[in-house]
Amino acid sequence: MIDFGGWDMPLHYGSQVEEHHQVRRDAGLFDVSHMTVVDLAGPQAQDFLRYLLANDVARLKAPGRALYSCMLNAQGAVLDDLIVYYFDERRYRLVVNAATRVRDLAWLQTQAVAFDVGVEERADLAMIAVQGPMACVKTGAALGEAVAAATVLQKPFSFVVVGEWFIARTGYTGEDGCEIILPAGQAVAAWRRLRDAGVRPVGLGARDTLRLEAGLNLYGTDMDEHTTPLDCGLAWTVAWQPEARDFIGRAALAAQQQRGDSARWVGLVLEGKGVLRGRQTVIKNGEAVGEITSGSFSPTLGRAIALARLRADVGGRCEVEVRGRALPARVVQPPFVRRGRPCIDVE
Repeated sequence: MIDFGGWDMPLHYGSQVEEHHQVRRDAGLFDVSHMTVVDLAGPQAQDFLRYLLANDVARLKAPGRALYSCMLNAQGAVLDDLIVYYFDERRYRLVVNAATRVRDLAWLQTQAVAFDVGVEERADLAMIAVQGPMACVKTGAALGEAVAAATVLQKPFSFVVVGEWFIARTGYTGEDGCEIILPAGQAVAAWRRLRDAGVRPVGLGARDTLRLEAGLNLYGTDMDEHTTPLDCGLAWTVAWQPEARDFIGRAALAAQQQRGDSARWVGLVLEGKGVLRGRQTVIKNGEAVGEITSGSFSPTLGRAIALARLRADVGGRCEVEVRGRALPARVVQPPFVRRGRPCIDVE
């Protein structure tokens, strides 16, 4: 067990590598109740979120859809990344990170003062994620016909409500699956039914290697309040249109875009033996050109991989400084693995 955002969390349940492969090949079970669930409701809920977030919730045209976005400060840097779920123009649900909970809630309350909207943290809810190619099938088999229908028929980045349960086709592993938000008092029984159906528990260790293979950012590691979306591969989450929409950080991002000084966000694959870790220096032609933000061994590829921010002109091959040695690496475009299959050539 380790401390994670103030929560005692299991690093693994026996073998981190086996748990990683379990998710890629079958289905894994995650307790993600540390995530913070926030409900927004009121006549100006949509206006509030269109101002608060870099992505535009007006893109959500039908109830039951979801959107990934960053929440920025006035300097255009990332306060948090989150998923917003759309019930209707008066009701939304946010799921934000655990480590930023206190700051996020304070920021939401402060920014909401100018809008007719209520902000409610849902500490009464728990959250379970089931991920892997067999996730939806096993979830339905374990939790009943209504849940089965909800999970199998959903499109990615959508959700349905089944009684008191909120079931979203989202996740953080690069695999198919769902995330279930339910009353905290019902979580243990649901967990046991999923476990008894053959969905094996997975800890934080495999969660990290899975998201890294999928090329997904981790807040506080790959981005923070000093990093803009343009510096960490999240430019696609910034909705510039319509031009009339003002959002927090827009002016700063526009200025950065005009300057053209954004770092290049890339993947690295180590060409030999070694371990890649965050904060290691990346070298090209003997010159430091960036640094790794997060890295680890990829169980799927059998190689060390990393995410890195590099100078914009750096591509092809480079070196990484590891314990005083310059080890050769290859620059690639993330993701490394998606839906169980490598997305890059392993030479």
